[in-house]
Amino acid sequence: MGSNSLHVLKGIDFEVAEGEMVSIMGSSGSGKSTLLNILGMLDEADEGTYHLDGKPIKNLNEKIAAKYRNQFLGFIFQSFNLINYKTALDNVAMPLYYQGVNRKIRMEKAHHYLEKVGLADWATHLPNELSGGQKQRVAIARALASDPKVLLADEPTGALDTTTSYEVMELIQGINDEGKTILCVTHEDDIAHMCKRIVNLKDGVIIDDSPVQQVRAKEAQKKALHHV
Repeated sequence: MGSNSLHVLKGIDFEVAEGEMVSIMGSSGSGKSTLLNILGMLDEADEGTYHLDGKPIKNLNEKIAAKYRNQFLGFIFQSFNLINYKTALDNVAMPLYYQGVNRKIRMEKAHHYLEKVGLADWATHLPNELSGGQKQRVAIARALASDPKVLLADEPTGALDTTTSYEVMELIQGINDEGKTILCVTHEDDIAHMCKRIVNLKDGVIIDDSPVQQVRAKEAQKKALHHV
């Protein structure tokens, strides 16, 4: 920022194995989003190394970075980031368009992933005709459409109520059960425990990195309903 520089991450050293489901936690300003942006190739670290699927991610021009992102990564955001004037189906098909997949196959795949998230009947609806939970499901389908190796979820339940959050987490857990690697940034303790490992950040440093007994979202939802 002008002549001021802010040292956000201070010697982060960690590894995520294929098929893991890891939560990254920390208070506001701890470095969670910066870490996720570096992992997602949206930002580049000033020092150190980052390897994705064995490939060093360093000094990539935007074209190659975009290609790698499209090939390796799926993104799920708190604010959904759907294109308002496009239908659910077109939103899901978007990453495949950038991969140069022909329209017929794009639409078939997009329909398959909408079906997977339980929204096949909403394919022709625009985002403003969908609930928050449905929008996030469309965003998850879009993230899966290019069959990425890793899903990066930034506060995926941050804009949702508890019941809908647990439904979305049940879907994300199911995707992980199928073998996808998932990193989930959250500040919600119950959501973090729906992962299998929690990495805690404080002031740009990992203060704890531990496996946890995963809470299944379906069970948590039953308990929540029972308490009501």
